[in-house]
Amino acid sequence: MKKSERKNSECPVSHALGIIGGKWSLLILKEIGLEKRRFGELKRLIPEISEKMLIQELKSLVHFGILTRKAYREIPPKVEYSLTENGKSVLPIIDQIKSFGTEMMNNNS
Repeated sequence: MKKSERKNSECPVSHALGIIGGKWSLLILKEIGLEKRRFGELKRLIPEISEKMLIQELKSLVHFGILTRKAYREIPPKVEYSLTENGKSVLPIIDQIKSFGTEMMNNNS
């Protein structure tokens, strides 16, 4: 392992960004919030994201323990996503980013 790789792997900010730093991750987490959301709901709430990318991001967030995925045995298939306790700890970060974005938008108008 190179020195720069070791340094990044020991950095908590780099680690966190590796989990939630994707283009869509925070938007997905914001839209789920404290609710249970189905795939179709998320697709409607974030129309700019492709279906393929939404699937990838959801799988990644489940893998890292940020989301839980619950599949129901029914026809048509029903799958719900919700935040884990680790996922809920991201919500205050999203609130801070929202405040920052609002402030920047107001300052630049």
